[in-house]
Amino acid sequence: AKDQLFSQQGIPSERDVLTAFMLCNKVASLAINRTSTDQGSANCHDTATAASSLLSLDKSAAKAKKHLANQPSQASLLHDDYIDRTSQIVFEIVSHPSVVITPEVLEAYVIVQSRLRRLETLPHVFDLYATKPKPQSKAGIITYEPRKADNAANAVDTKIIEKALDAAIEAKNLDAAIGIIESTYATKAFVRQKVLRKALLPVGTAATLPLAIYLLASNLATYQSSFDHKTATAAATVGLLAYVGFTGSMGLLASLTQNDHMVRVTWAPGIGLRERWLREEQRAALDKVATSFGFSQSQRHGEEEGAEFEALRQFVLTRGMILDRVELMEGMT
Repeated sequence: AKDQLFSQQGIPSERDVLTAFMLCNKVASLAINRTSTDQGSANCHDTATAASSLLSLDKSAAKAKKHLANQPSQASLLHDDYIDRTSQIVFEIVSHPSVVITPEVLEAYVIVQSRLRRLETLPHVFDLYATKPKPQSKAGIITYEPRKADNAANAVDTKIIEKALDAAIEAKNLDAAIGIIESTYATKAFVRQKVLRKALLPVGTAATLPLAIYLLASNLATYQSSFDHKTATAAATVGLLAYVGFTGSMGLLASLTQNDHMVRVTWAPGIGLRERWLREEQRAALDKVATSFGFSQSQRHGEEEGAEFEALRQFVLTRGMILDRVELMEGMT
């Protein structure tokens, strides 16, 4: 698939890249299904070997059979090699200078590598999605246009991030999970995209709200005769602005300071509300990782040991967050 894709001159189209990924996905499915079948056969062989060992009078022969049964089969090693080679081919395709990484190509890459359970390259490919120079063909000559990684348009889509993160959690690959979070949620591009998508409309609405309130107050002033129109309009405008401003600020404060959705990862004291809102997806992802890799019983949260979980704890601290804050743990309040 790779040779056929790059045998063509010029820039490969998105359709050709997706077709190559589809072929690799089929190869991965065949290899995984074959591995599962061989594992089932190996289990049956182990059972038969154990039964024959019990019936055998020759203890040395029984030990030899048991030793051979525990050896990894040649077919299993061959299938692992197929999976590694397929993963490498997919990575070489997506990292080739002339291949444009579109959101569809990136999603297909995540799906294939998730199926192969080879997730170590995902953080690097997410970085390539934002930084890889864009190829352009002019008069048969391919030129490469530099890109700004911090642009909002270069942020990875949330659905793709969640697919990759779920695959890393399912594969119990903590390093890949942390790398995915660092290369997606923690980037400036994602923060800027969030501001444009979620903050632009509320800010614009708040900016035009005083004018809308003034027009409403002016219309309401026509329904009274106690004051002149100008005085009534001013009084109604001040009253409506005070009501909307107070209730809106209280609602915004309550929304930004709630922590009921936090399980294990919470914000450290001193982190501003603005920064908390901008980095909430990053905190939620770390919370999801900590919950998945740690003990499932809430009473045992904080008892995890080992180098990996300690590294996760330190990483969370460097991000202005706390893993298993004592005063918020179950039974400590």
